[in-house]
Amino acid sequence: MSALSLSDLTLSHFRSHKRAVMACDGRPVAIYGPNGAGKTNLLEAVSLLSPGRGFRRASPDDLIRRPEALGWKVKAELQSGHQTHEIETWAEPQASRQVRIDGKAAPQVALGRIAKILWLVPAMDRLWLEGAEGRRRFLDRTTLSFKPTHAEAVLSYEKAMRERNRLLKDMVRDAHWYIALERQMAEAGAKIHINRCNAIDELTAAQDATKTAFPTAELTLMHPDPAVEAPHDPEAIAAAFAASRSRDMAAGRTLVGPHRADLDAVFADKGVHAKDCSTGEQKALLISLILANGRALIRDFGAPPILLLDEVAAHLDATRRAALYDEIFALGSQAFMTGTGPELFAELGLRAQYAEVTETEGVSTLFERASP
Repeated sequence: MSALSLSDLTLSHFRSHKRAVMACDGRPVAIYGPNGAGKTNLLEAVSLLSPGRGFRRASPDDLIRRPEALGWKVKAELQSGHQTHEIETWAEPQASRQVRIDGKAAPQVALGRIAKILWLVPAMDRLWLEGAEGRRRFLDRTTLSFKPTHAEAVLSYEKAMRERNRLLKDMVRDAHWYIALERQMAEAGAKIHINRCNAIDELTAAQDATKTAFPTAELTLMHPDPAVEAPHDPEAIAAAFAASRSRDMAAGRTLVGPHRADLDAVFADKGVHAKDCSTGEQKALLISLILANGRALIRDFGAPPILLLDEVAAHLDATRRAALYDEIFALGSQAFMTGTGPELFAELGLRAQYAEVTETEGVSTLFERASP
């Protein structure tokens, strides 16, 4: 099995870090320190080595360290199989994020072709209790890990939908204004649906193929509006848009389509919907899906993904914590994990690297440690 890991990571004027340098050897990395010290900022920087806006979905200007406001930069050396890549991503004030791979400018989607990065952050702990938007985003991020071009389909769909919604709000009734936009939405929407279904199939197969200490989830892609009878068929989606124009005009927005889909999960062993499970069970289901995603990527990508697990020990007892660490080693992933104290990583022993983060007068400082 090929390896995928960061060997060097450098942050410059990124959030609370004026400068941070970390040398990695492929083992999992346990990062500890008090709340607010800047641990999560390190993981967020790594998340920007993948397509998109990182796990906080922040704008480039939000990542700039204050008060200097000089712009920020993240640089990393990535071992991907038998190749070494140098990745740089940065943004100047009031400018879009830039990416360079091996010294050449590259689109963000290119990052997804050389590295797979998955994450689990505290904001996801309420995934099953909040609105469908967060679950769609989770599913689309999973889908993107298997198919980097999924982002292009989503962007195409959203751009055309914004233009259609503008026509609806302006009460434009001439059908000719809608046909081309709805065709674009339908073509992209069918790809989105197919990609999402394939991702769910990948997760299901990965869960079924492996016995773990974490519960399995039965996943279903739900559509709240039956108007789209065949969401994989562009003709059916386009017909649904056309039929819904009057209703959409009254609402001032598009009410049917893949942007209304939802992800439903059931705790398989108990037959209980995730939203009705305990807090610990919901966390365990999320961990199970992240691990399943990782196992599926080994088959699809040829290497386990890099994992970003922020405050992962929250809601896990010592037994399940130890089980998680064992799962990470079985998977073969380089995992970056954060926690408030070194005792949360005691079960890792010498199988991991350790780093402590402190904060003084608004400046985070990273110290590499030999042991917890």
